[in-house]
Amino acid sequence: MSNTEFTIRRKVFTLFGAKFHVFDQSGGLIGFSRQKAFRLKEDIRFYTDESMSCELLAILARQVIDFGASYDVIDSSDGQKVGALRRKGFRSLVRDEWHVLDPADRPLGVIREDSVLAALLRRSILRILPQNFHLADVSGNRLAELRTHFNPFVHRLTVSVNNQDAIDPLLVLAAGILLLAIEGRQ
Repeated sequence: MSNTEFTIRRKVFTLFGAKFHVFDQSGGLIGFSRQKAFRLKEDIRFYTDESMSCELLAILARQVIDFGASYDVIDSSDGQKVGALRRKGFRSLVRDEWHVLDPADRPLGVIREDSVLAALLRRSILRILPQNFHLADVSGNRLAELRTHFNPFVHRLTVSVNNQDAIDPLLVLAAGILLLAIEGRQ
């Protein structure tokens, strides 16, 4: 069992779209992503750095504007699907929930916001409360933790993958980027 940790940062004040920087445990930049504004169908690309010369990952929405959207995660090096992430639309009104799927769209696990009470408080009066998510496999074993940190200028999410043998860290990283991109708009 090995542990991997990433930090994803999204600047709050960008003119159009969003920019994400991904750092390793020692603070070194390991990736960059830019989300284009005014897109009807999400297409988020993840690169090795800001030059955007070497693409690592693509996160592609299956449909145009879908409340319970599904996103395919593609490894750009070989074009193979790593898995998919499906947002549970109506359930996410109260407490954010995403289903994590393998390349054949079979369930791998679920990402859920920490608690219903904290989620309701966050959505109503205490917007500064950080969001915490847990990724558990279908048996309930925790595979990863995703924690936001309060900062009015930079959205920051720490992603800790507890077991790389059970889930591809690229899929968890894509989930973290989506959480900041999609849930960050709420």
